[in-house]
Amino acid sequence: MTDAGRVVISVEDLHKGFDGHEVLRGVSVEIRRGECVAIVGRSGAGKTVLLELLIGALTPDRGRILVPHPDRPDGPLVDMAQLDEEELDRVRAQTAVVFQQDALYSTTVHENIALALRETLRLPEPEIERRVREALAEVGLPPSPAMLKTRRDELSGGMRKRVAIARALALRPRAIAYDDPTAGLDPSRAGAIHELIWKAHQSLGAPGSRQTTLVITHDKDLLRRFEPRVVMLEEGRVFFDGPWSQFKASDSPNIRPYFDLTP
Repeated sequence: MTDAGRVVISVEDLHKGFDGHEVLRGVSVEIRRGECVAIVGRSGAGKTVLLELLIGALTPDRGRILVPHPDRPDGPLVDMAQLDEEELDRVRAQTAVVFQQDALYSTTVHENIALALRETLRLPEPEIERRVREALAEVGLPPSPAMLKTRRDELSGGMRKRVAIARALALRPRAIAYDDPTAGLDPSRAGAIHELIWKAHQSLGAPGSRQTTLVITHDKDLLRRFEPRVVMLEEGRVFFDGPWSQFKASDSPNIRPYFDLTP
């Protein structure tokens, strides 16, 4: 029996501010297993802050985030604030993040992918080796000794992005979140990243369901290709939540400038 469509992240009345400035002002949204959700909005609307709250990098001022318990993934959702640090680490491993600036360590390709498998998931070395090689192959990089020994600074920008995606895939997470994954890439390289994200969304996840995918993006080509559910933040609140077809057809004065201001 599949649990496709089950709510796997529930955000309830989330507030977050810094130095007296409230960035999120009561965000509520549910993410279901197998969905592809794009989070869009102007700069400063709170997109990255929301992502950092979802992965436990920040703590909400008010409201709560409910996620599957790492020991009972198919049980009732639990409040992240009630988890201890070890449980939070395992929750973070189940929502892998591909950061905009790749966030790779200044070490080898192998160690970048293997580190969380070893230290967070505590997998045996043979399983780590297998996952590292499989993840590289999935993103179109050769799992050869030369590639495994290549250091971050020896990789091109496009290759660093692929390694960052491979690192996320190797965790075999319940969800993958991408923070503006095509920022700074030319159209050809951006198109290749589109294909990798879509392949991951289609082929991974629980039996009978797609991978759950969250994408923070300003990339309209990505939106056109994926046709995701769109959640638009405006002034720290959810202004729109619905299918891409409705979003692109909207004549709202809050939505139309998004198309005019993005490339």
